[in-house]
Amino acid sequence: MAEEFDVVVIGAGPAGYVAAIRCAQLGLKTACVEKRMELGGTCLNVGCIPSKTLLHTTELLYAVKAEGAKLGLKSSGVSFDFPRMMERKKEVISSLNEGVKGLFKKNKVTLFTGSASFTSPTALTVSQGATSAQLSAKHFIIATGSEPVPLPFLPFDERRILSSTGALSLDKVPEKMVVVGAGVIGVELGSVYARLGSDVTFVEFLDKICPTLDSSISKAFQEILIKQGMKFHLSSKVTGIDLSDKGALVKVSKTDGSILNLPTDVVLVSIGRRPYTQNLSLDKAGLELSPKGQIPINGQFRTKVPHIYAIGDSVDGPMLAHKASEEGVAVAEIIAGQSPHIDYVSIPSVVYTSPEVAASGLTEEEAKEHGFTPKIGTYFFKSNSRGKCTGEEEGFVKIIADEKTDKILGIHILGAHASEMIALGVLAVEKRMTSLELGSISYPHPTLSEAIKEAALSIHKRAIHK
Repeated sequence: MAEEFDVVVIGAGPAGYVAAIRCAQLGLKTACVEKRMELGGTCLNVGCIPSKTLLHTTELLYAVKAEGAKLGLKSSGVSFDFPRMMERKKEVISSLNEGVKGLFKKNKVTLFTGSASFTSPTALTVSQGATSAQLSAKHFIIATGSEPVPLPFLPFDERRILSSTGALSLDKVPEKMVVVGAGVIGVELGSVYARLGSDVTFVEFLDKICPTLDSSISKAFQEILIKQGMKFHLSSKVTGIDLSDKGALVKVSKTDGSILNLPTDVVLVSIGRRPYTQNLSLDKAGLELSPKGQIPINGQFRTKVPHIYAIGDSVDGPMLAHKASEEGVAVAEIIAGQSPHIDYVSIPSVVYTSPEVAASGLTEEEAKEHGFTPKIGTYFFKSNSRGKCTGEEEGFVKIIADEKTDKILGIHILGAHASEMIALGVLAVEKRMTSLELGSISYPHPTLSEAIKEAALSIHKRAIHK
């Protein structure tokens, strides 16, 4: 006989575990099914958390070796212990895994480990080896996440042809790495290995890196990464890869007709991610996938079967952990009869390189496409007092406001600690602040965040330190 619940959540990643906890907080009898033994999904286990751990460690190494002398630090003889780096990454993951398990226990979420597959619109089976469990529920939330997309002509072997997962688990630093795709994941992982001494080359099909970024930010960002030793082939396409015992030869075709052959030890393929919905038997639940493999939903996360919801990477929209978590909270509250709201325009995006890139709201190009006449304010960190103190002078803040109303349409930061500063930008965009309001509040001195104030005031030609 099936065990009955108010809500069964499929997937314990940033969307699923948050949805399960919020459902339980709202008094709903909740179960969560996760096929991994570890909780937290891709983000915690093979994505956000391990990559940011390695990014931080290698950033410290690069700062001492590349900038130490300028700051008065003697950096001769500084080296690294790569196995220890990887071990610490595992320790961070394990600690956070235990934290999620503790939250499930605290909130009385019942965890089932195994693969879920629907047997009807109101029931599913959880299979783990030779054992299985039958669950039924009034509501289901599909939060099964996503997986890396391989090149169509070459599958991942995680030895020479790497996904992001494989790149986070290498046993040694490669001498040469070719990264196919210069999006967020590609430039982050490429940065890790470039700091460790790898010769890193990017091949990007489009004409700019991190194509969702504001164009002026993307251009300046690429120039900084080039200074750090990374190489870029834009408007270029990988047409083939020859593998040998010694490594790989990547064949690249450029739009000008030229052909490149790039020898490398490993190839990191970072051309995007796709929803993971295999083996769910969605047809037995009455569901179908879109042509892109996503689960179609309405504005309340409901599928065509009203008591089955889908959130996170399994649906349309940016594949961001914090976006997924917000949807997890929202869908739980909808099931409980509440009316939550998510402002998708203000949801931030971050690139955790050095310097970081963070953005909320519209780019300048998007503002024009939406019919706005944008007013632009910028301020460079080279004029910022704290940036001078810390040596973090690269980059700038760009604020986009509507000429008619002065409402802030977007905030973009290229600079150190941008990931921490962008929260103020999210608040400004979501609460429809004007640039004058943002520029008129008091900021602590000296801080990098003062660049936000100066950029906002520069829209009105009132910046003091510009």
